[in-house]
Amino acid sequence: MAGGERGTTGGRHAVILCHPDPSSFNHAIAGAYCDAVRGAGQAAVLRDLYAMGFDPVLKAAERPTNVAAVYEADVLVEVDAIAGCDVFVLVYPIWFGTPPAMLKGYVERVFGAGVQPEALQGRVRTDLLGGKRLVSFSTSAASKVWLDEQGQGQGLNSVFDQ
Repeated sequence: MAGGERGTTGGRHAVILCHPDPSSFNHAIAGAYCDAVRGAGQAAVLRDLYAMGFDPVLKAAERPTNVAAVYEADVLVEVDAIAGCDVFVLVYPIWFGTPPAMLKGYVERVFGAGVQPEALQGRVRTDLLGGKRLVSFSTSAASKVWLDEQGQGQGLNSVFDQ
């Protein structure tokens, strides 16, 4: 289900899914997670980036160094859809050692909307993300041992989890 569910009891989870194949393991993970959350009486907001056709390209007017940034309608819709969530869940594959470009673009355009570099460097909490929890489900055809030997696990941890 795309969109949000308001009026349920308990927490609200934004599940950000980034995989182009609706029959993928990543889709199954996102579906099972949403079902479990709803079964616990909480709300799940599923954002299927490929199904939505999300544009990951950061626009010049959206740059974090642009003090008078102007955000495109798709970013404003996303910020509204996930506002008020207590938990953010990323579900994505590891391709060529990194998450899909679409997910990185989502993080930059949506999670980064209105965040100035100084705030990021100072670890200032934002209204959207401050005090929230993050859960990451990343899948790979490579073993965790190999990914860790290549430094990819640490890299993903630094970019998304930290």
